[in-house]
Amino acid sequence: MPVGSSRLSYITCLIGLSLFLPLSQGWAGELPSSPSTIVRHALRASIDPDQHQLTVIDRMVVRVGGSQPTLDFTLAKSLRLETVALVTRVGTEERLTPVPTSLGDAAIDSHLRSLLVSLPDQRHEEVTLEWRYRGAIDDLPREPRHLRFVTPSETSGHIGPEGVYMSSETGWYPDLTGSLASYALTVEMPSGWTTVSQGHGGTEQDCSQPRSDGSCVSLQTWTSGVTEALTLVANRFMVKTRDWKSATGQAVQLATYLFPDDAALADEYLDATVKYLDAYVPLLGPFPFEQFAVVENFFASGLGMPSFTLLGSGSIKRHYTQPYALGHEIVHSWIGNAVWNRPESGNWVEGLTTYLTNYYWHELIHDDRQAREQRRLMLQGYSLYVTPQQDYPIAEFQRKSDEKDNAIGYQKAAMVFHQLRMEIGDEAFWRAVKQLIAEYSGRHADWRDLERIFTQSSGRELRWFFEQWIERPGAPAVAIVEAAASPSQQQPGAYTLRVRLTREGGAFRFILPLAIAMNGSTTSVPVALAAEQRDIELVVPAEPLNVSIDPEFMSLQRLKREQMAPVLNLFVTDQRKAVLPLFPDSATPFKELVARIKAQDAQDPTKRTTAILPMDIVALPPSGSVLVVATADRHAQVQSLLAKACGDLATVGPDGFRIAGTAYEGRRMAVLLSCHRPEAPGSVVTLLYAMDPAAAAKVARLLFFYGWQSAVVFDEGTVTQRDMWQAFQGMKEVRRDEQR
Repeated sequence: MPVGSSRLSYITCLIGLSLFLPLSQGWAGELPSSPSTIVRHALRASIDPDQHQLTVIDRMVVRVGGSQPTLDFTLAKSLRLETVALVTRVGTEERLTPVPTSLGDAAIDSHLRSLLVSLPDQRHEEVTLEWRYRGAIDDLPREPRHLRFVTPSETSGHIGPEGVYMSSETGWYPDLTGSLASYALTVEMPSGWTTVSQGHGGTEQDCSQPRSDGSCVSLQTWTSGVTEALTLVANRFMVKTRDWKSATGQAVQLATYLFPDDAALADEYLDATVKYLDAYVPLLGPFPFEQFAVVENFFASGLGMPSFTLLGSGSIKRHYTQPYALGHEIVHSWIGNAVWNRPESGNWVEGLTTYLTNYYWHELIHDDRQAREQRRLMLQGYSLYVTPQQDYPIAEFQRKSDEKDNAIGYQKAAMVFHQLRMEIGDEAFWRAVKQLIAEYSGRHADWRDLERIFTQSSGRELRWFFEQWIERPGAPAVAIVEAAASPSQQQPGAYTLRVRLTREGGAFRFILPLAIAMNGSTTSVPVALAAEQRDIELVVPAEPLNVSIDPEFMSLQRLKREQMAPVLNLFVTDQRKAVLPLFPDSATPFKELVARIKAQDAQDPTKRTTAILPMDIVALPPSGSVLVVATADRHAQVQSLLAKACGDLATVGPDGFRIAGTAYEGRRMAVLLSCHRPEAPGSVVTLLYAMDPAAAAKVARLLFFYGWQSAVVFDEGTVTQRDMWQAFQGMKEVRRDEQR
């Protein structure tokens, strides 16, 4: 995900190195929407990680609206302002004149304050201000508050021995709302530390004025062109670079900034970066930057900034090179960091990036099975985490803070782009994506801009499409009431198939694929449904035996819980659920898991709460989902509780378990599985079963990362097998009707 404060993405264009830029230098970039805007920053920062301290001189050029304005800046509350001075020149002499500052009344984030700077009466279009300030940036990253939702650690910014992270949200430099500025940044740090920021950078050691401990100063410079915001990170990195050229000859320098323990992974990340650039440059156009780096972070993160991505150390160690991971952040280079999102008009960036990486990558490499799986996950995520009462239009999505936002802004929005591609065809769709990037690079774009470009590319009127999918909440829910067929009167051997539907969720016009089975073969027929249409009539070449609604998950629909494959997340999202702990006190990982679930519920008792069932029960509750956490010593009780829901799909014993016909034995083995409860439609029984508690320590800690599979088998915490058990997908047998 791209990062900003109120802005969610930003871009950098590369310029020459300079610390204090000439006052007469012109401004390049789009015109500001606010009366006054910062044109460029020239920052000199000194960082002391051991003391959490930051000292900055920022010489900024401001384009001023009005003759004697008061400008409202933001800056971190923890930073002590020493002076703000107006910089002027008389001949060759430079003068600094202090200007009045005061605290503003504007409502700011808890760690930011409003600073009002009153300029003297002047008629200059641009003025230069020199800011001097210092203080601590020490919001130590905290674990995310979500048990069931993967989020980065939470911090507004931190300087410490562990590392340095400062984004626009930190408030480490003074800012004016809406500013698009260029940046020249020089950073002094202890020897052995390396900084990473946007644009182009270089490092040198300065030993002329050593630090108090006798070490040399590491002096590093970074410059970027017009961008929305600036991020600075630093650590003791091992750096490796590689040159890459596109098929058209564009040169990009690739780099990794990894901790010494992970430096051996550099080539793996560079190889993956090359793979994604080779695939996406032909699709999206030239890479927007002269370099791209994979940077290891000291806390959990998956963030994309112009010219680099910041990945948590845990992710780096887990070989985080998948399309939904590294690929996703690389595509943000075009979408979010070259073309900027306009937050107040809704965030389209995450939906399109998710479509291009999490999903479309699998189409690019012809992995049809995984492409279908991604469509299923998107529909199931939206259907599970967004109830009709909680739903809101995609146009209102700005950023994710919980599962609901993620399901709407990422998953549903990605499926909307899939619907658009189905509607206008591949040629028009991909032409529009490339046109969007070319036309809006270095500019903001919103949903109306996308509507204009896709309309122009397709030559079709698309107002209805964007009004329906972007500006309204919801999605259709369709089921087959009946299906009948009779021999065709016009085509010998053919049949007329009539299908009647029920429709919920509102009036939606969309393409509904029907899978029709005929004498051992199945064909898929896309049906363009009108907004209120419930009856379908088709001519098929042979007698149809049964018909199913969209078994390949091509259309955006709201799925019912009982129609989904059984997975852990059905337990997570059930309004009524319980945990059954069947393990000894010595099973510490399982005890900690149950404690985490209790703690999560305690954060908001008005939402779903989880009952803890007594260990001696002989039958599951009559309704709701149940998570059974068990060790092998309780195998007989577990098998009795599972039998009705799982049947032959899963059996457990004292020495191992059998999943879908395959036996697994040994003390190192564990399994997470889910089965639908036939007596409680829409609910599941989920089992976490370990032959030995130690075998499930890692599994228990990361349990909710495995929420989308029916069965996952682990050997000492490493996944060895995944299974997906298909649920009923709206199939209906076709009745033969001879009378028609």
